[in-house]
Amino acid sequence: MDVRPLELGLDTFGDISRGPDGSLQSDAQTIRNVVEQAVLADQVGLSFFGVGEHHRKDFAVTSPEMVLAAAAARTENIHLGSAVTVLSSDDPVRVYERFATLDAVSNGRAEVILGRGSFIESFPLFGYDLADYEQLFEEKLELFSLLRDEKPVTWSGRTRAALQDADVYPKTENGLKAWVGVGGSPESVVRTARYGYGLVLAIIGGSAARFRPYADLYRRSLDELGKPQMPISVHSPGHVAETDQQAWEEAFEGVAELNNTIGRERGWPEYNRMRFQHDVGPEGSMYIGSPETVATKIAATVRALGNSRFQLKFASGSISHDKLMSSIELYGTKVLPLVHDMLADTPAQTPASAFGIR
Repeated sequence: MDVRPLELGLDTFGDISRGPDGSLQSDAQTIRNVVEQAVLADQVGLSFFGVGEHHRKDFAVTSPEMVLAAAAARTENIHLGSAVTVLSSDDPVRVYERFATLDAVSNGRAEVILGRGSFIESFPLFGYDLADYEQLFEEKLELFSLLRDEKPVTWSGRTRAALQDADVYPKTENGLKAWVGVGGSPESVVRTARYGYGLVLAIIGGSAARFRPYADLYRRSLDELGKPQMPISVHSPGHVAETDQQAWEEAFEGVAELNNTIGRERGWPEYNRMRFQHDVGPEGSMYIGSPETVATKIAATVRALGNSRFQLKFASGSISHDKLMSSIELYGTKVLPLVHDMLADTPAQTPASAFGIR
């Protein structure tokens, strides 16, 4: 198993939030808020700040690299990356150029998490056929993998123009750290291992312990392919407040609103308090509660999966900027040391016992 010091990070999609008067804030203000959130995350000692890419009215950020560049100018240590970059509907060459540029302005702190995304708005927006969904990602990930070597590339496929000894600039100083975000497909896990990327498990439903087979498959695949062990990260939603009850009250409205908006599009049942309390419980995917509650659940996830990073998707729906800032501060100043103490003091457990599951 790959053994690395645990890193705690944050992810945001730039959810449109409400201001002090209860009204929804503008896209522009939301983006400025995201930059402030990244600055605070750096100040409280977190390791990573990820910004998602979406092309719908619920989220303000369509160009993560631009927001991350603004954050890079005001931070010193925190790594900055996407969460995720929708590679299928973008051009691998341009993606690499943009993140290599971010790596330069951030002094080597850029990371890219590549994925297909959980929404499809970008495909028609940029002229891609959803019938090519699988081939688009497979070909573009292959090309991006060649670009990571930062040598002239010769490549051909069906989804973009061929390249002949094409060189791409700017060059990075130490290479670009890259991951693939996976939602639960064994084929995607094996592909991530085949290309030698870090694995980000997006766990947005159910217990993290259910994903142990994917973590095992990834590590086994790396071994069988003769590749070195790579890091695993977990991305899950959450929110931190002084007490469980306060965290639940602050988060519920936004979580319900977001779930119901997406649910109307996908035919989900109406979200309710009973579902919410399950989701924040031991077998749910939400890390919402007091610092002690959130830390305990993160530590259990690490024992179950052996992941070396945890990325809390800290904004869901219309929760206000001031509450998000408080959540970030508690996550860095209280959850982070608590998790490290729990993992140092408690021996590793089996996935089932780590979550209290029999």
